Amino acid sequence: MRISLRAGERFYINGAVLRVDRKVSFELLNDATFLLEAHVMNVSDVTTPLRQLYFIVQIMLMNPADTPAASEMFAQAIRNNRKTFGEPKILSGLDTVEQLVSENRKFDALKTIRTLLPIEAAVLCPDEDPVAGAAA
Repeated sequence: MRISLRAGERFYINGAVLRVDRKVSFELLNDATFLLEAHVMNVSDVTTPLRQLYFIVQIMLMNPADTPAASEMFAQAIRNNRKTFGEPKILSGLDTVEQLVSENRKFDALKTIRTLLPIEAAVLCPDEDPVAGAAA
């Protein structure tokens, strides 16, 4: 997998945080757990149930040493989201997220959750623009 970063951008790989001082491209030649800075959600952005789920999976990805504790939080967040939402697309997405996490495909789980955020926004705030709440 080829990755390009801009100067000053952070890259999270196997629990380590790297920051590059200039524009750089590199290729990962084996399996690695990574997250690009553009996909990192800050604590202040965790304002909805699905954003909380995203943050938990993000922690599992960024800090593999804390995965056992985060796994319990993940299971609880999945249960809470299933109770909160009756929207079939969200429920189906939660099934996919749970499967991806169980297969240790956390990056794919984050991508799936990001696709659910506009649906969540429409459900939670039907009178607001769902695109405005989707930037994660």
